Amino acid sequence: MSKETETKIKKILDEQIRPVIQMDGGDVEFKEYKDGIVYVSLKGACQGCPGATMTIKMGIETRLKQEIPEIKQVVQI
Repeated sequence: MSKETETKIKKILDEQIRPVIQMDGGDVEFKEYKDGIVYVSLKGACQGCPGATMTIKMGIETRLKQEIPEIKQVVQI
């Protein structure tokens, strides 16, 4: 695990992704980065939302992969 990569992930989540999710009454929490996989938890209105999988794959995962190519996937825990 690279601390530099983890720092980049947190920065992107905080500055680019979290504000958009918060507009819908939800939130995202970084849990861990290991072996190319980012583990996150959705909170608030996003928790249990039918669109949560799409938010993870099309929103969070796509954006993180654009900025950090070594990311393989984003998983909700």
